[in-house]
Amino acid sequence: MASEETSSLTRRGFVGAGAALGACAVGAGITGCSSAKSEKKDEKKEEKVSAKDSLKIFVGAEPKDGFDPLTTYWGTNGMYSLFQSRLLAFNKEGKPVPDLAESYKMSDDGLTYTYKLKKGIKFSDGTPFTADDVVFSYLTIRDNGAGHIDFKALADAKALDESTVEFKLKKRDSSFVARTAKLCIVPKKGYDAQNYRIKPVGTGPFKLVQYDKGQQLIIAPNEYYYGTKSTFKRITLVFLNGEAALAHAQSGTMDVVMVQPEYTKEKVEGMHLVKFPTIDTRGFNLPTFAPKEVDGKERGNAVTADRAVRLALNIGISRSELIQSSINGIGTPHTALLHKLPWANPQSEFKDGRVEEAKKILEDAGWKLNAQGVREKDGKPCEFNITGRSDDMQRYDIAVGLSEQAKKLGIRINAKAVPWKQGREQARIIPTCWGTGDYDPSGDIIGYYGSKGAIN
Repeated sequence: MASEETSSLTRRGFVGAGAALGACAVGAGITGCSSAKSEKKDEKKEEKVSAKDSLKIFVGAEPKDGFDPLTTYWGTNGMYSLFQSRLLAFNKEGKPVPDLAESYKMSDDGLTYTYKLKKGIKFSDGTPFTADDVVFSYLTIRDNGAGHIDFKALADAKALDESTVEFKLKKRDSSFVARTAKLCIVPKKGYDAQNYRIKPVGTGPFKLVQYDKGQQLIIAPNEYYYGTKSTFKRITLVFLNGEAALAHAQSGTMDVVMVQPEYTKEKVEGMHLVKFPTIDTRGFNLPTFAPKEVDGKERGNAVTADRAVRLALNIGISRSELIQSSINGIGTPHTALLHKLPWANPQSEFKDGRVEEAKKILEDAGWKLNAQGVREKDGKPCEFNITGRSDDMQRYDIAVGLSEQAKKLGIRINAKAVPWKQGREQARIIPTCWGTGDYDPSGDIIGYYGSKGAIN
């Protein structure tokens, strides 16, 4: 596994993103000062905003289904967190801390949670935030089966008064508090899912000024926000494909650009690279059983079903080399799915890159080298396909890097780039590069086994 670092180019700094097999990823970006090109006034906006008071950010992919946290992944785990806020929030150590709520307590039997809300908070349209909005948000997501946050254990939620909410659970749930740091709150009054996803109102730090679908999102500070307000009067988030990021950084039209790892060694005048750690992890699944039909669908992989092959890859591959060769070193080697969180298991003292030991495991299991340098067993080559996302170059690059290292073991892995839907659907037959990371310990369980699960 590899945990990812995010990187970005920034003109006011340079930022990018990366990951690797069994490693921690780190991010980066590019930032810098606005050029004359970024000072062009938006003709749809009447208020004039100077270049020094505005910020233009390349953010890559557009949110697929809008900005409603009750029906989409928007806001989950702090994703953007522009328009709404939560009862609790995760701090940089991954621990829940007060946000809309000032405190909470749990009953002795673990079935009742009572949250006291901060008073005087307003939504971005000026209407008061109350306990009724919390109750509405929680019962709505529980009942609409959105699947991205699991509240099936929630028996009921009710407002004891305007600033007190009581949650009743059907059974004890140790991750309930963490989930209350994930779900963003929407206003009960006037909420309509179809309209809200493009015209969000919330208690978060920003309000929506303009949304040009497929192009950009313009936001401004929410004057009613209860926390620290942005010093920028306007921020434009631009939606473009990843290949265009570097070109925009070089042209001077962006102040901050999130860039892929393959671009992090590029020099951009007036910008510098910034890297920061994330909890994102990249890794490959290896089907553990031989091909068979399950519920009318083909499952399993004849080569990875052999434990010797899986073990040889696990100890024979060098995660640090993989990070260097595939994603320009923007990542940290890791052997656990989840890491750096209060509830995660500590990193074990695991040594990889043990090529000779991996070869012996394969030899002892009957996998012998043929004239082409590929191992065979009972006439069957030690060869299989793996996939990376065609819309995410880092995952494909990691797949290629893994295939190159596997050659040293006598294993032939064919890396292919496919659309994510195809890679996900074929994952029980063809290993694919996964990306995961969740502050909530139940998040990855939902990913594997939930109704919207990636592997399910």
